[in-house]
Amino acid sequence: MPAPADWIEHRRGDRELVGWMRPEGEGFVVVDLLGRPISPELDWFAAEELLDAHGIGYLADPYELQQPDGHWLRVRILEVSTERILVKKDDWGDMSAPQLTYEVGFPIPAELRPLA
Repeated sequence: MPAPADWIEHRRGDRELVGWMRPEGEGFVVVDLLGRPISPELDWFAAEELLDAHGIGYLADPYELQQPDGHWLRVRILEVSTERILVKKDDWGDMSAPQLTYEVGFPIPAELRPLA
């Protein structure tokens, strides 16, 4: 599923997608790559500046995924698209560890959250 038709892509100078501007009232709400709104209504230029400043570094942060039994598993984001978010169990870089991956929907669901 692509992003909603009224979301306007914003790309940085190297053409990397950093998020969207969603029309809201007289302005725009900034939406990050996980589908989270990260601003109140802003004008076009303020929305662009916020997306540029926000960047994509948060994708490298640790997250946690709630398992069916209710416990939280530390994960890292592998892939983000408007079709899915793919995460893997955090193995702290152990190349011999089995890679356990999990797919969740977009936008980021409540069972996937930044590690507190």
